Amino acid sequence: MLRDAVSRLDPRTTGSLVAAASDVSLVVDGEGVIRDAAFGADGLSEEAGETWLGRRWIDTVTVESRPKVASLLEDAGLGAVTRWRQVNHPSAQGGADVPIRYAALRIPDDDRIIVIGRDLRALSALQQRLAESQQALERDYARLRSAETRYRVLFQLAGEPILIVDASTRRITEINPAAARLLGRATKRIVGRDLVDLFEPEGARAVQALLVGLRLTGQAEDLSARLAQRRGEARVSATLFREESGSSIVVRLAVVAPAASPAATRSGALEVIEAMPEGFVVTDRERRIVGVNAAFLDLAQLATEHQAKGESLERWLGREGTEIGTLFATLAEHGSVRHFATVIRGEFGVVEEVEVAAVSVPGGGRPCFGFTLRTLPRRVAAVAPGGRELPRSVEHMTELVGRVSMKALVRETTDLIERLCIEAALRITHDNRASAAEMLGLSRQGFYAKMRRYGLGDLDGAEEPEESES
Repeated sequence: MLRDAVSRLDPRTTGSLVAAASDVSLVVDGEGVIRDAAFGADGLSEEAGETWLGRRWIDTVTVESRPKVASLLEDAGLGAVTRWRQVNHPSAQGGADVPIRYAALRIPDDDRIIVIGRDLRALSALQQRLAESQQALERDYARLRSAETRYRVLFQLAGEPILIVDASTRRITEINPAAARLLGRATKRIVGRDLVDLFEPEGARAVQALLVGLRLTGQAEDLSARLAQRRGEARVSATLFREESGSSIVVRLAVVAPAASPAATRSGALEVIEAMPEGFVVTDRERRIVGVNAAFLDLAQLATEHQAKGESLERWLGREGTEIGTLFATLAEHGSVRHFATVIRGEFGVVEEVEVAAVSVPGGGRPCFGFTLRTLPRRVAAVAPGGRELPRSVEHMTELVGRVSMKALVRETTDLIERLCIEAALRITHDNRASAAEMLGLSRQGFYAKMRRYGLGDLDGAEEPEESES
């Protein structure tokens, strides 16, 4: 019925109907030249079509759209509409390309082609906004993943014992290695337990009251409680925080040392310092020595403490240059320094490599600096490929956070673990390398390659000799 009704319309009415039913309609002759054009979408004529008349249709589109226009003209047949193809037109106003979806139909008894199009600018804008939203979400997810990774690393490397507890059930959900060491249990045996079970009965009641008050008021005073299994007394601090799935509590533990009288403490401390095998020295703010112990006198090749008092520490400690200036600057800024490698120069020319730990004591009427000097053993240190010294312990690794990138720290820590595993396997198998490789799940070639990498054993020669498989 519709086909018959349309066939009885006069050409003018048919043209008006086509123009009204589409966003753009074109009449193209047999040479592909646009002879007439009508625009139904707002602004489309100004944006793309004012100069189309008299031009070849293929010249009005972008380069990548020209094969599509040629295909539309070629596929246009009598009484059959071509499939829709998206074509982009350059913007006459210098903006983004104008996307239009076209279909074509050849006029009977004529070489002209009617082309109808639908404006896709609104759809394109929606797609662009969707793509931008997806990119924004991806950036947010990346930031969240980075934040979670940083949290995990800091949580695991922190020297302070920390537990994460579900506020509603008091069950422990996370624990860091420092807390596991303090409690003397494996992590998997602590996670999931009630927090109060970690304390003796009297301390458990106090901790339970602390958690109840924290949930009700959001605040709680610190308290001391004795840990179960005779692990000593600990100072318990708790902080409530909210998550999307509920509330959790950060519990921090600190070991409480047994009390001692001030006089006995001072006297005992002085005796310990004097008898220490490591050098100890105290300086004022101007780096002049106030006091030293016997071990420092031995390192500096001095006979009496009087020879050192009033002298600058730089006279004996540090290499040439600004090394000691850097040490004091770091100490003044951060309050403490650990694992500072330098040398001590004796009065008679002996030079010893030492590792310095220092602390700033700002309180009292005479602020001062305290230093301990530990001589380094004369051995080859474990080094990573490239010459960097490997972390010696978890505490050393913690000290490297902020000084070395996380990527480098993880790489070097992996090297340390591999080296320790190889050494342990060789020790267990009494230096049977074939058995050690099998124990570690490595091929013999891979095992030898790692031994060469870390400088373990005697692997001179191109081929490793066969060993017994005992």
